[in-house]
Amino acid sequence: MPSAAKPCPFCAIVRGEGHAEVVFEDDATVAFLDKAPLMHGHVLLIPKVHVGTIWEADEATASALALASRRLALAVKTAMGSDGAFVAQNNVVSQSVPHLHVHVIPRRQGDGFFSPRIIWRRVKYRDAAQATGIAAKIRAALETA
Repeated sequence: MPSAAKPCPFCAIVRGEGHAEVVFEDDATVAFLDKAPLMHGHVLLIPKVHVGTIWEADEATASALALASRRLALAVKTAMGSDGAFVAQNNVVSQSVPHLHVHVIPRRQGDGFFSPRIIWRRVKYRDAAQATGIAAKIRAALETA
């Protein structure tokens, strides 16, 4: 007998059942701090409807993600005082949660994020208060983005 599919943790966040530091929400998308960030302020943007990969997304979903990604990139850059932002979307390979998501990561000149041998290391928030504070900064920056 086949086992049931694992519940989607991102869908749980959309339903308000999963814990996340939400920084943005509109009719089609929601964004929250990554629990295992590559840099402080690393945000994940997801469609509210369950879509596994970019190939499964309809035009409305893809458009909503693109527009929200642009707005979030500006807000993350502003809130974190970074020089730029890395905006990326993975499909299947290295996609730890099978729910379409876009990474928005603050970048600084010389941060070593890309090198000849990329080994991305996750960072941790010092505590829940630090994550909450960063989420609040991003939400505030979104008001002007």
